[in-house]
Amino acid sequence: MLYYDLNYLLYIAPAILLGLIAQIWVKSAFNKYSKVRARSGLTGKDAARAILDRNGLYNVDIRPIPGELTDHFDPRTNVISLSTPVFGSNSIAAIGVAAHEAGHAVQHQTGYWFIKVRTAIIPVCNIGASISPLLIILGFALSWIELYWLGIILFGTVAVFQLVTLPVEFNASRRAIAILEANGTLTYDELKGARAVLSAAALTYVAALVTSLLQLFYFLSLSNRRR
Repeated sequence: MLYYDLNYLLYIAPAILLGLIAQIWVKSAFNKYSKVRARSGLTGKDAARAILDRNGLYNVDIRPIPGELTDHFDPRTNVISLSTPVFGSNSIAAIGVAAHEAGHAVQHQTGYWFIKVRTAIIPVCNIGASISPLLIILGFALSWIELYWLGIILFGTVAVFQLVTLPVEFNASRRAIAILEANGTLTYDELKGARAVLSAAALTYVAALVTSLLQLFYFLSLSNRRR
């Protein structure tokens, strides 16, 4: 019922547009620099391995994973999963993405504060993401204000998670670029390409945060209209 409200579309339209721009930008940047080979000849796997070894993370494994831009680090298994276009490619884009994921592993090793906060709130955020829309809809339909506000609070944890994710992602990219430069993995000109790819990827997280905040503001406005 709520999602067919015209006001909802007005609230969320800017976020949808930003999300589309982010997706187009990241794919465009990745495709562009995936065609540019790094002079070092290192693959994404090689670059990630060098960063891990430089930081004493010999226990972190690197494995290929199907898909495109599905790269991630899982601290529970100490495994960096690199997508097919990244794992064995020696492109600037592949090296930048792989280094970014290695940066997340370094964050966990060094106890980066924001990564610890994000890890701690994941269980609550998962609950909030799964049941908050149902609570909000039922609370609104039944005029049950306590249930409605419980849904809003739980949905708010999703926005908090997206907010905490921003410094985590930006920091991982900064670590990646700094180490790639220090190791001489990429030249000065090549680093510009890696930065372009990681900056485009960062916008997707900004879009996710904006989407969550606009949805939250919409739900809050519904509460005021109900009163």
